[in-house]
Amino acid sequence: MNLPEKIEASPSIESPHGSAGLAWMQAALLALNLAWTTLCLGGFLAETMVVTSALAFGGFALLLARCALEKGGDAARLHPAGWYFAPFLAYALMNVFWVTPVRWLGWRDWLGWAQMIATFWIALDVARAPGPRRFVLATVAALGVVLVALASYQRFFDPHWLMLGRVQAEQFMGRASGAFGIPNSLAAFLLLLIPIALAAGWPGANQRAEAPARGRPSARGAAVLAGIFIFGLVLTVSRGAWISLGLALAIWPLLARGRAWRWRGRRAGLTLAVVLGAGLALYATLPGVRERFDLLARESGERTRPIMWRAAWQLWREAPALGTGAGSYNVLFERHRPEGYRDEPRWGHNDYLNTLSDYGAIGFALFFGAGAAVMWRVARSDKQPSCGIGVGLVAFALSLSIDFHLKLPALALVAASCAARWVGDAWPLRPKRHAPIWRWAGGLAALGMGFFLGAVARAHYQAETWRAEARASVDALAAKPLAPAGERAALGVAQATLQRASALDGGNAQAWADVAYVDSLLARHEPARTPALGREAEAAARRAIALTRVVPEFWWRLGVALDMQGRWVEAGAAFATATALAPRLALGWYYQAYHLSHQPLMRAQALSAVATCLRLDPDNRVAELLREQLASNR
Repeated sequence: MNLPEKIEASPSIESPHGSAGLAWMQAALLALNLAWTTLCLGGFLAETMVVTSALAFGGFALLLARCALEKGGDAARLHPAGWYFAPFLAYALMNVFWVTPVRWLGWRDWLGWAQMIATFWIALDVARAPGPRRFVLATVAALGVVLVALASYQRFFDPHWLMLGRVQAEQFMGRASGAFGIPNSLAAFLLLLIPIALAAGWPGANQRAEAPARGRPSARGAAVLAGIFIFGLVLTVSRGAWISLGLALAIWPLLARGRAWRWRGRRAGLTLAVVLGAGLALYATLPGVRERFDLLARESGERTRPIMWRAAWQLWREAPALGTGAGSYNVLFERHRPEGYRDEPRWGHNDYLNTLSDYGAIGFALFFGAGAAVMWRVARSDKQPSCGIGVGLVAFALSLSIDFHLKLPALALVAASCAARWVGDAWPLRPKRHAPIWRWAGGLAALGMGFFLGAVARAHYQAETWRAEARASVDALAAKPLAPAGERAALGVAQATLQRASALDGGNAQAWADVAYVDSLLARHEPARTPALGREAEAAARRAIALTRVVPEFWWRLGVALDMQGRWVEAGAAFATATALAPRLALGWYYQAYHLSHQPLMRAQALSAVATCLRLDPDNRVAELLREQLASNR
């Protein structure tokens, strides 16, 4: 499915590459990566990222190889805009090695940034050739149509359906997420596409000369696409996305070149009035929309997001220059968890604050400052980029203030591809020649680095895939218990899988902690081996703690392992460390209470700990049973 040619044509694009076949191969790899990652829950699962990382770094390696091998003015080379983000990548890598207390999570975060920037570079090169450029953008448009179709099925036929056999969370019932797990993610994807389709169907919206009619669909086709994407956005019932799109559309006329400010102001006001009118119409006619906005009014705004935003701000204040470390937000959130808040925020629901928290003012300035510098360079160009893509990027950037879109690989890659298309219009590469020896040396060195990164990424994601599968199978036993023999067999399989994961990626601290957890569960089925299993669990837990000392779960895994060996005093110290790290985490107090319950003389302290657990989580049935047991032993 092609978008109208008038948003594709650009007088700034250079002539096709010297090697058209390789250019098409790059475009095919990029399109395949976008489709694969988007349709597999947006790349949320590590098993998806095994393929995504291979395609991303493989495509980048192909680009680097072409930089080394091709000659002449049209030879492939890395676009200068990509180099603006290289200092951030270098700084973030140093952060992973020397700042973050959770290095395995820091590596995952860094790989996400690296894949996004590599995709930006690849898409910049693809944008130089008309055919590949159209193919990638058409792929993104086709993905948008598929996502809306999936969202319609989910909304009207099976609200519990998700991709890859998953089940939708109850909190999202009545809202559609398409191939993603969260409706806001689908909304963010559509934010990038709606302005492009609107611009294609709006005469004069791009303010550039009309392209030849050959191969160009009518404006009516673009209007149909815009209608499909807007319908999908309505199905998400995403308040933040609607507001972001409305503001971006209102900004659209203000960006017009060659127009008086009075004209711009009138058009901006008219656009805003139309957006508000559409919003009021949706509020009046759709009960789901009305309920979402009424809930916002009843709660006087957001309740949970400000909690996560305050935690990110407080963490940044603890380390304003360097941040608390790449990927550290979710773990260190425990320092600032308010009492009664029981959710586990993986990220801060604000990419700006999350980046500031993890990487400090230096990292924030290096990344978003680089983005601002690229935008300034494009704004000063004599060649105007696609207005539709620019407005879509503005809407996407606004939505980053209320969600974690850059942490979801599919959204990061699609945004990078659209940004590259926008930048490439106004910032063409100029012919440049280098001596063959420098081209070969630099290109091959970079090529080796690309393959190295691909191997590192594969090992990291594959190990995490095995770990997540094993842990999910263990957690399923609590929800659906098996017969003792079946449970013992399932735990044995999980143990072997976790051992493979920790062997492949010895730096994955969570894998070692999960090994300790499975060892403690096996002791229920093999009581005679409890001390031996306790020693194995202790060794695994200490491996996890050696990698990071800030995760409370790892300390209670150590405490349980020590209790299995009868080392009650040492175990108590481990549980005390866990509750000190997460004083308002109910599960830590349950483990503390259970440990204290082993000593009759400590019954009062055990009752106090379980009371704290139930105050923090009144719905904890296991803690309630423990309190009843302690009370009956009086």
